[in-house]
Amino acid sequence: MKLEKLRNIGISAHIDSGKTTLSERILFYTGRIHKIEEVRGGGDGATMDHMELEKERGITITSAATSVEWKGHPINLIDTPGHVDFTVEVERSLRVLDGAVLVLCSVGGVQSQSITVDRQMKRYAIPRVAFINKMDRTGANPFRVVQQLREKLGAEAFLMQYPIGKEDYFKGVVDLIEMKAYLHGGEEGEIIVEAPVPEDILSEVEAARVNMLEALSMYSDEMMELLLSEEAVPKELIYKVTREAVLGGATPVYVGSAYKNKGVQPLLDAVIRYLPSPLDREIRGRDPSDEERKIDLRPDFARPFVGMAFKIVDDPFGQLTFMRVYQGQIKKGETYVNQRTGRSERFSRIVRMHSDKREEIDVANAGDIIAVMGIDSASGDTYATARDFCTLESMFIPEPVIKIAVSPKTRSDGDKLGKALQRFRKEDPTFRVETDEETNEILISGMGELHLDVYVERIRREYGVEIEVGAPKVSYRESPTKSVDFDYKHKKQTGGSGQYAHIKGTLSPIASDSEDSFEFEDKVTGGRIPKQYIPAVEKGFRDSLTKGPVAEFPVVGTKIELLDGTFHEVDSSEKAFYTAATGCFREYFKKADPKLLEPIMNVEIECPESFQGTVVGDVIRRRGIMTSNDIVEGNSVIKAEVPLAETFGYATDLRSMTQGQGTFTMELALYRQTPSNIQEEIIENKKRQQLVGAK
Repeated sequence: MKLEKLRNIGISAHIDSGKTTLSERILFYTGRIHKIEEVRGGGDGATMDHMELEKERGITITSAATSVEWKGHPINLIDTPGHVDFTVEVERSLRVLDGAVLVLCSVGGVQSQSITVDRQMKRYAIPRVAFINKMDRTGANPFRVVQQLREKLGAEAFLMQYPIGKEDYFKGVVDLIEMKAYLHGGEEGEIIVEAPVPEDILSEVEAARVNMLEALSMYSDEMMELLLSEEAVPKELIYKVTREAVLGGATPVYVGSAYKNKGVQPLLDAVIRYLPSPLDREIRGRDPSDEERKIDLRPDFARPFVGMAFKIVDDPFGQLTFMRVYQGQIKKGETYVNQRTGRSERFSRIVRMHSDKREEIDVANAGDIIAVMGIDSASGDTYATARDFCTLESMFIPEPVIKIAVSPKTRSDGDKLGKALQRFRKEDPTFRVETDEETNEILISGMGELHLDVYVERIRREYGVEIEVGAPKVSYRESPTKSVDFDYKHKKQTGGSGQYAHIKGTLSPIASDSEDSFEFEDKVTGGRIPKQYIPAVEKGFRDSLTKGPVAEFPVVGTKIELLDGTFHEVDSSEKAFYTAATGCFREYFKKADPKLLEPIMNVEIECPESFQGTVVGDVIRRRGIMTSNDIVEGNSVIKAEVPLAETFGYATDLRSMTQGQGTFTMELALYRQTPSNIQEEIIENKKRQQLVGAK
């Protein structure tokens, strides 16, 4: 295989722009499949959407990889999801690809997820071409979409084709370099018919060609001189400069309708002509022994192997690890070293993937994207021939934004649920699992409600576990607000030795941001309480902190000063003083006017400036306090402190308020006093739960 002919490309876009439909047409025209399936509407569903859930919902959930060939060029193709909830799938695919096709809807244009995908492409410096799909839709306007690419994404975008008609009258495209019209014949548009440019659009086509040449001349002095002296620009020069422009960050734009089988083959021609091969990309690794030292990786078969595991999938036959080979080659049955763990692992089988089908191979070379069976790795691990040889910069993993509590309906399903959560956690770095220490609930967190909804559904289907999903409980705290003096006597007389302990002192609030603040001071003088009993008093108070008397939440911000007391020669013991401290706490803490404290989150919201008023109004409605509000490049960045109890469901609310363009991050800031009306509600709810539990 000649490396300069290989292309590793991804197809990315906003939801419902037609990525999977486009992938299906590419598979058909390259001879990979012999019958086109549609994403929706009967049939078996699209080849690349192989999960049952994907077929039912008509959405892509996991990125699928396949290998095709077009005009003697092998192409590794990855179809990625469009929903922001599955953003890590796009992130990890782009991390290992050399080029991409950004698909846009001719009506919707640049939408919120197009902006996110664009940010991801820029993060990994991925060269791309754009494809304006759905030219057959009512309201199609490719010229407006190109304008949006320039304005909203700051892309150097220009049309490489001119559409012949639009909406119901969309017939094909004019190639602005060759100045030929391409129409489509045959049952599935597989025959391309070349024709002269239609007379009625000739003047518009010529103007579009001039625009294209002007945009390209920014990347070539030679072309600029030819244009200035009004000489003809040779076609070879246009092709050469377009490739240089794409590698330099420009975005040439193609048009078509994947659903109506128009414009896909010219897009494939552009992919092999302009997008980079592994030879055109500079990949640098780090030396584990010296973080500052960079190692240049070359797609050379003779050099030592370096590869990156970018995606993990558990299937019935074991763990499948998708890997991009950056340097050297791997052979079936050989042993390679995981750079993170230092373990040597045997690559027992190497497979080339086609959606969920696989074909076994013996050797994979630099530039290849394949899957390895039988190794135990995590997303982002680097593999090499020797220990501490080279590590590749891991991918960017966004923090989860939403948490829910899950529990199996029957006890016997606990193990199965544990296995499922363990597997999904390994597969998806944005899916986190933890156990709440206070409520003992299993909490799962992810990128959005759809994200978690899909995992709950997968646990039901793939593991046969019926699970109950509950709203997560907020962990409140209890804290005193005024000082009280205590004088508490514990006396118990039974047959034989009794129990006697008497303590006096002060219980007072202390300022504290930490979660477990408690101070104990011993100020007893003159041996009024023997020294050996003091630790028992302290332990009694400390053990009472786990459940406060107000609503059984942990107690914080409390100081105990032990000033005086009395004891009995026979009846006093450590146990008696311990019991006195716990009884004293229960009785006197209520007199210190205790208040509930609630967790307050630092929330940072980004949304287009036009939605700023709505979003700020909503934050204030949620008892939020604004801390700052800045405008950065047309985007409003709002920082606020919002009580955790008011943030549930916020991901969905924010998206609906901002037409899907708002994003936010959230982390715990501090605990603050709960307003008294809300405190009463919480105490009432707690009592209700206890009554239900008692019944």
